[in-house]
Amino acid sequence: MIKLVRFLKPFTWSVAAVLLLLLFQSLTDLYLPTLMSGIVDTGIVKGDTHYIVNVGGKMLFFAAVSALCMITASYLSAKIATGLGRNLRGMVFSRVESYSLNEFDRMGTASLITRTTNDINQIQQLLIIMMRMMISAPMMCIGGIIMAVSKDAVLSLVFVVVLPVIAGTILIIFRKAVPLFKAMQVNLDQLNRVLREGLTGIRVIRAFNRLEHENARFLKANSDLTDTAIRVNIIMAGLMPVMMLVMNLSSIAIVWFGGIRVDKGDMQVGDMMAFLQYAMQIMFSLIMISFMFIMIPRAEASAVRINEVLDLIPEIKDAERVKKAGDKKGFVEFKDVTFSYPGAEEPAISDISFTAGPGEVTAIIGGTGSGKSTLINLIPRFYDIDKGSILIDGVDVREMSQESLRSKIGLVPQKAVFFTGSIAANIRYGREAATDEEVRRAAEIAQATEFITGMKDGFDSVIAQGGTNVSGGQKQRLSIARALVRRPEIYVIDDALSALDFKTDASLRAALRKETACATVLIVAQRVSTVMDADRIIVMDKGKIAGIGRHRELLNTCDVYREIVVSQLSEEEIA
Repeated sequence: MIKLVRFLKPFTWSVAAVLLLLLFQSLTDLYLPTLMSGIVDTGIVKGDTHYIVNVGGKMLFFAAVSALCMITASYLSAKIATGLGRNLRGMVFSRVESYSLNEFDRMGTASLITRTTNDINQIQQLLIIMMRMMISAPMMCIGGIIMAVSKDAVLSLVFVVVLPVIAGTILIIFRKAVPLFKAMQVNLDQLNRVLREGLTGIRVIRAFNRLEHENARFLKANSDLTDTAIRVNIIMAGLMPVMMLVMNLSSIAIVWFGGIRVDKGDMQVGDMMAFLQYAMQIMFSLIMISFMFIMIPRAEASAVRINEVLDLIPEIKDAERVKKAGDKKGFVEFKDVTFSYPGAEEPAISDISFTAGPGEVTAIIGGTGSGKSTLINLIPRFYDIDKGSILIDGVDVREMSQESLRSKIGLVPQKAVFFTGSIAANIRYGREAATDEEVRRAAEIAQATEFITGMKDGFDSVIAQGGTNVSGGQKQRLSIARALVRRPEIYVIDDALSALDFKTDASLRAALRKETACATVLIVAQRVSTVMDADRIIVMDKGKIAGIGRHRELLNTCDVYREIVVSQLSEEEIA
């Protein structure tokens, strides 16, 4: 929690103002019982109405100053807390954007969402309470004790019994609550994870009649969170009754022993009344502190989780001295590249070496799990390789800035991802400055114009979240249009033609060949018909290259490729 205090630096002057206002408020509140005791002992006992009016006016003035200070401090506290929350959300989001895919897998999407929303809200709520109480509560407690002792030191011995009881109660409850608050956040992560999977996978769930299974999963996650929350609240519920019991017993003791001292003439009635008010101020300040202790365990657990996000250093980051690409434009070279996923026993790909240059189409084909998509994901540096090097225009990708590297690449991912907005806006995601004409041309090359113009609002038609209102083939064509509008030096197409019919596939490849004549094109494909015309075909098998060449050449020299061809084409088509 303390580590997050450094993020309050932009609000230094506001924090100082809050502290000063709370100081004035505490001083005025502490002064009021003394004024009241004067009214009782001097004004009422002696019947001095003028004194009562004068001191009463002072009390009203100081009460108004106290209220004004509290209102202003509350406003500034809320502003500081919400400002910190805004900044923390921005920092968490920026840090998460810099994560490699490995860090995403480690943290989990559901957990990252919870940390960005619920955990930061916990910090905000605690900060509001702390800003309003962290100065006034201790000052009211310490100042109240000092003022009470000044009124009657003997009667103040009541606090020697009361304060340790309250402090011990808070400590015991705090120690029991902290582990449970941490468990609550983990349970909330699990609930978000199950809910997210249930919502995004609703089609599959319904198709396989697994509604009852998913309901059971959700009920279990919900019950775990509920049970933990109930246990925490039961523990916390014990705090307030104990505090109220101690406060009431303290009041009885003060009136009892104070009455005896007044009867003996050792204390005046006004001083006893002031002493009782100071005692109440001390008790209420301790209750305020206990409220902070209620919030601190959960906020502490949240702060730890936020710090985990902020302190996690991304594995993939720019080199201290980045290099600029050479004169070649779009030249890709793999040199003895080996890569393993974290925790894997064997490399996903091993000893991969090949080159792909501008004006060439390099196709990658192979069986499921052969390493095709893994190989493609290494080019934009989504992962860092274990051995070897990947060169773009003669420079190792690890020595280039990530921004300059990815600006050269137009990626068409295996799973098309879209954002809520119009079709034009989603295509323009590839290049924000693209004109309407460029957007339309990209869609035309991607064979998407026909279905776009058939929609109600054409290019202004809204795509639902995740692209749920367009088909798989339409998604793939829009994804290709998004890459085309970017006009990159390197096109990386990861099995993005699989949902197209053969006629559309052939038309699209012909249009792409013409449009990307000066660029480097790497295509991952399952269909032989997609790769037959490529300038270079790389055949992957069990993470290694089984063969490189053109279609006819590989038919004669590569058994793996021939098996794939035979499984897909007839003898007449092969001939």
